[in-house]
Amino acid sequence: MDFSFSTHVDAYLERLRDVRRCSKHTLAGYSVDLVQFVDYLEQQKVETPDQLEFDHLRGFLREMTGYGFAKTSAVRKLSAVRGLVGYLFEQKLLSRDLSRNLKGPRLGESLPRALAYEDVVRLVEEGPKKSKHALRDRTVLELLYSAGLRIAELTGLDWKNVELEERVLRVHGKGDKERLCPFGRVAREWLEAWSDHVLAEKKWTRDDLRDRPVFTGNGDARLTDRTVHRLVCAAAREVGLYDVSPHTLRHSYATHLLERGAPLRTVQELLGHENLETTQRYLAVCTRHAHEAYRNAHPLLEKERLDSEHV
Repeated sequence: MDFSFSTHVDAYLERLRDVRRCSKHTLAGYSVDLVQFVDYLEQQKVETPDQLEFDHLRGFLREMTGYGFAKTSAVRKLSAVRGLVGYLFEQKLLSRDLSRNLKGPRLGESLPRALAYEDVVRLVEEGPKKSKHALRDRTVLELLYSAGLRIAELTGLDWKNVELEERVLRVHGKGDKERLCPFGRVAREWLEAWSDHVLAEKKWTRDDLRDRPVFTGNGDARLTDRTVHRLVCAAAREVGLYDVSPHTLRHSYATHLLERGAPLRTVQELLGHENLETTQRYLAVCTRHAHEAYRNAHPLLEKERLDSEHV
């Protein structure tokens, strides 16, 4: 059956791309969310916009939450559905905007999770060793942590965006804003080793490499966000770390910079945050780490623990 809602979703996404100039990251996320919404509507026998009711919107969000999606994902799905329904209303396919009173889960003030530096070292150095793509995966991990990249920034890299001598990446972040991301000497060594491997395997010249993706999966296809997420999780499991994602390495990058005295404004620029408040969240992580270190290392607290054990 030709499910007509899919046509409306395609038209809405085209508008976001061509008229509202939404970033490719937003479009990719909304596309996934709205495909799930269409699947849900199909299960509910809703075939055309005029059959859509408020309870369908609420039921979809309830079902997505029941599947275990994080609150942040549920909020994005809510935004995607609201946008689509508003578009259908504008196109006079709905008599009223059903999403106006639709409420999603409240986001708490959860802090970003950062790994201890020693855990990052274990993850990056030991995690990829058993992978059949060990060289590529080690380079991915090195670059995620060394440059603090978002996952889409990493997968979107072409070799022409990499300045090996200067150790700088030219990346396109949220809103397609370009920024420069420095990276370390060790990451450069792994990038050089990875480029040498690709050149030898493909029998390409340096000029052939320039306009190609830095990281590829099957054949010459650009590595996908999902594959990067999978390889990071696999490397983490190898060293006994869990609940680790590519973004965990970005959080760790920011937290470790601040812990070692980097100015907040500088970290904001390196991360590509538009608002300073977003970066300030990492200060709370640093404070938490400081308290943990204090509790674990201060000799007076150690004496108090020993005294209490002998009571």
